Amino acid sequence: MKSVIIFGLFFLIVSCKTNPVTKLDNKTAVGLKGNWKLTSVSYPNSSYIKINSFGVADSQCFEASEWRFVSNNNEGEMALKKPGCPSFSSEITWYVNQEGNLVLKFIGADAKAKRVKEGYILKVANLTENSFELLDNVEVAGKITTLVYEFNRLN
Repeated sequence: MKSVIIFGLFFLIVSCKTNPVTKLDNKTAVGLKGNWKLTSVSYPNSSYIKINSFGVADSQCFEASEWRFVSNNNEGEMALKKPGCPSFSSEITWYVNQEGNLVLKFIGADAKAKRVKEGYILKVANLTENSFELLDNVEVAGKITTLVYEFNRLN
């Protein structure tokens, strides 16, 4: 009788568990394929407020950074290029889900993507053949502020 109750509880727990399924937006991912330059980072009161982007550097240091998105394996790389800013480059893994969000992870040297637990979710907006934006909602002084990262395709 005890084993029947335990089996019943196990069955109930397993049957109620939901496994979220991440559906991909392959069309948008293919649109991001290629080499890009981050040309502008903007947000309200940017001349007064400093925001650290991706735990790497001040958001303004990402201007002039170069990004490469490879859509067939969802990998790539990025590098900060702005004078006066810290030197930083990283491999990345990424994908675009059907909600239009870019899910992004920075992969350090000798790390495997599956072992990197922290990542970022940014909204893809205004995607054209030669430009797109990533929108990041961050909290500043208790209020949500939207950072806009503007990218232009490199030739």
